[in-house]
Amino acid sequence: MKFGVIVFPGSNCDDDVVHVLGDVLNQEVVKLWHKDTELSGFSKGDCIVVPGGFSYGDYLRAGAIARLSPIMPAVVDFANQGGYVWGICNGFQILCEAGLLPGVLLRNANQKFICKNTYLKAQTNNSAITATIVKQKPLKIPIAHAEGRYHAPEETLAELVTNDQILFKYCDANGREDEAANPNGSTLNIAGICNKTRNVFGMMPHPERASEEVLSNTDGKFLFESLLTTVRMENNA
Repeated sequence: MKFGVIVFPGSNCDDDVVHVLGDVLNQEVVKLWHKDTELSGFSKGDCIVVPGGFSYGDYLRAGAIARLSPIMPAVVDFANQGGYVWGICNGFQILCEAGLLPGVLLRNANQKFICKNTYLKAQTNNSAITATIVKQKPLKIPIAHAEGRYHAPEETLAELVTNDQILFKYCDANGREDEAANPNGSTLNIAGICNKTRNVFGMMPHPERASEEVLSNTDGKFLFESLLTTVRMENNA
């Protein structure tokens, strides 16, 4: 499986993702510049990662300028053809702005930047990044954002629930999903979602920051391993 990690002006988690994919998981990974206009060398079973950071300084809205970058039409086309696209933190914001995922990410409820460990639970096994994760088991994965409060119209939220598109919800260490466990005021405690065709994923927490023993936390590694296992099974089917 081949991974491409997009670098925008202001990206600051691109190297983290490249390290985990290449050095920890031994996968082929390349950086993609935001001014590229095509994704040559990538096929349907590969994955484009839109990493965290502050693309274009988060001017206007987080992700609003990045979604106009020259590379984004190719990313949209890749997703529409069934390729995997994974947005993390600022990447989630960009995918929502680009229309690849529904809803928006608003300022945190406390109007402050939040950087800390949080807990989340997989709500479904019906996605490549959650397929092998123990459902409802709390995972400790850090967040670092100022605009992470997921919001969508009621009809969109109803569709997400009906279509099983909610991938993760914030919880506490014991798995309780309540207001106290919600770090940013996100609607329904949503921490991550996927699109209807289940090949585009977005999440605010940073699994790449919780994927090594040296960090005393490998909960995030489960997500990457789930994707690799799923694609491997698809290729062998």
